[in-house]
Amino acid sequence: MSNNIIVKHIQGVAPLLQVFDMPVALSFYRDVLGFEVVQASGEGDDVDWVLLKLNSIELMLNTAYEKPERPSDPDEQRIAAHADTSLYFGHPDIDELYSYLLSKGMHLKEPQITGYGWNAIYLLDPDGYLLCFHWPVA
Repeated sequence: MSNNIIVKHIQGVAPLLQVFDMPVALSFYRDVLGFEVVQASGEGDDVDWVLLKLNSIELMLNTAYEKPERPSDPDEQRIAAHADTSLYFGHPDIDELYSYLLSKGMHLKEPQITGYGWNAIYLLDPDGYLLCFHWPVA
């Protein structure tokens, strides 16, 4: 069997984000962005790992610390290291999404046209990961 035949069956991608506080992260991704928990390492929100799904998007969250080792506050250096990780999502009505996110208490700048000609909004998740929602300008 050739390598080409083998690799053509690879499907999807599910980024794994390390989070400080799983209940807080779930509140954001599930309750604000609408992701559904499709699998978890236990019951309830205070679990170590979840697989989330929204439409065709899959995302995994994993706690950055084992419960007995978790510090009382997030490590600022760890959060700063998240600056090199961005997730880009498509949404056909950026202005509508912007209004919705504001209504949910999110802090973000007004939509802007990117250098590549897409309308976009940016926000940070509770762990400092940059999320961009964008769509081509018609």
